[in-house]
Amino acid sequence: MATLKDIAVQSGVSVSAVSRILNHDATLGVPPETRQRVFDTAKKLGYHKVRRKTNKKKTDRHAFTMGIIQWFSAQEELQDHYYLQIRQGIEDFCVRHSIEIRRAFQTDTDHLRDLEKVDGLVCIGKFSDKEAAALSRLCSNVIFIDMHGNAPDLSAITLDFEGAVRTALHYLESLGHEQIAYLGGKEFTADGSQVTDERREAYIRERKEKGLFREEYLLEGIYSSASGYELMKELLSHTRGLEKPGDPEENGREEKDENAVLPTAVFCASDNIAFGALKAVHDYGLKVPEDISLIGFDDVEMCAYSSPPLTTLRAPAYAMGQQGANLVFTASNLSSKTPMKIRMSCRLVKRESAGVRKRH
Repeated sequence: MATLKDIAVQSGVSVSAVSRILNHDATLGVPPETRQRVFDTAKKLGYHKVRRKTNKKKTDRHAFTMGIIQWFSAQEELQDHYYLQIRQGIEDFCVRHSIEIRRAFQTDTDHLRDLEKVDGLVCIGKFSDKEAAALSRLCSNVIFIDMHGNAPDLSAITLDFEGAVRTALHYLESLGHEQIAYLGGKEFTADGSQVTDERREAYIRERKEKGLFREEYLLEGIYSSASGYELMKELLSHTRGLEKPGDPEENGREEKDENAVLPTAVFCASDNIAFGALKAVHDYGLKVPEDISLIGFDDVEMCAYSSPPLTTLRAPAYAMGQQGANLVFTASNLSSKTPMKIRMSCRLVKRESAGVRKRH
C-alpha cells in the first residue's frame, strides 16, 4: 500500500507538505501545479487514507496534539524562508510520529482559543512578555523558538548569534578587511515593543573590542531586499559621494562626508538584505567582491544562484523546528519539567561574494 513517503518521493515535495495537500490545507503556500502533482501521484499509486483502529477506552483523538503558533501572518510566513523552515521542521516531526497538529498564527482573531487543550505548544518567533505568559497558560509544556527566553521559567531554542557574527567578522578580517559595515533590520512584537537583535549587539561588541566601531557603518531598516537596497545606497552615497542610480539630472550627486571612509566589506543580518545590497553595489557601478565584500545570514536557496553567489551563515532553521518538536513531545513523558535554554550553531558557507581586500 502506498504511503505519504512514497508520494513525497515521486512528487518531489516533503512528507508534511503531502499530508497537508491531501488534507486540503489552504494555508500551505505551494503553487497549484504542485498540489495537482501530489493529487495525481496519490491517485496513480492508489493511495488511501488509513483509519487507525482505536481502543474503545480511549477517545477518538490522537494520543498527542501539538500546537504551533507563528508570530506573524500566513502571508508574511510565505515570504520568510527562515520561519517557514522552522515550521516545516516541526510538522515533519509530527507526521513521522503520528502527532496531531493544531496550527495558528498570532494574527488570527481567536488564536488562543484555537490552541486550547493541546498537549504541547511550540511558539515560533518574537513574543512580548505578556504574549508569552498568555501562551504559557494554555499548556504547561511550551517551548519558544527564535526568542530570548529571559524569563527563568521559559524554555527556548535560539541561534548562537554571538558566535555566528564573530565567525563572519573574523573571516572578513582574515581576508584583510578592517572597515566592515553592518546592515540590519528592526523587529517589533505585536504590542509594539522593539526586539533586541543579538546580531547587532554582537557586531558592536566585536568592533569596539578592536577599536574599529564607526557609528556611520551601522544602518538598520527592515528585513527585506528593498530595505537592503536602500541601506546600501545610503552607505555608499555618504561615504563615496557617488552618483545615485537612475537619472543623473534628477538625482544629482550625494555630498560626501569628508571624514567617512568607504567600508571594504559589509555584514548583512539576513540574506534578503544582502540581495538588496548586492543590487545597489552593482547599480552604483561597483563590483562584489572586488570593491566591496558581502556576507549574509540564513543561507536561503537563492544564495547559490545570486551573482556572485553569496557567502552567508547557514542558520539551522529546519533543525530548530525538529528539535523544538522533539523536546515538547519528550517532555510529555516526564514527571517534572525543567526549563531549558538551547543555542544552536550556525555554519559559514563560503562563496564568491567575499574576497581578499584589494590594496590600493
